Amino acid sequence: MASQSSNPQSVYDFTVKDAKGKDVDLSIYKGKVLIIVNVASQCGLTNSNYTDMTELYKKYKDQGLEILAFPCNQFGGQEPGSIEDIQQMVCTRFKAEYPIFDKVDVNGDNAAPLYKFLKSSKGGFFGDGIKWNFSKFLIDKEGHVVDRYSPTTTPASMEKDIKKLLGVA
Repeated sequence: MASQSSNPQSVYDFTVKDAKGKDVDLSIYKGKVLIIVNVASQCGLTNSNYTDMTELYKKYKDQGLEILAFPCNQFGGQEPGSIEDIQQMVCTRFKAEYPIFDKVDVNGDNAAPLYKFLKSSKGGFFGDGIKWNFSKFLIDKEGHVVDRYSPTTTPASMEKDIKKLLGVA
């Protein structure tokens, strides 16, 4: 199975669970620019991040942007709800049309393999651990991690980097 690849080359080598617990092979996103983000419903950053992500998605989804949101309850217990609660909130309050996946751990021994890969691709300044909700990874059309943004970096401020990867003037 791809998710067990011992030496993953890109995010396309991973399989994750969707909100209904079904396997999703991330290779279905080949050729797209991705933002992979760990989200939480009760964080001080929730409103601004979801609002910006919804705007970016509306603006660029037809040009190949996808946002993959992974709920995580590892920071201040700010994502305590069930996956159904989370989806409901995101879809009604923020009109999100991008996929919300099953809850994951992003740090520690039980961290999702995808997150281990993301962190090993872009550690550096941030250290390996994810620091808080809404840490964002920008992935190019080949599935490689090109950048990592802190929780306080707004999705809107990533726009020029996204446009560059999409090849949009």
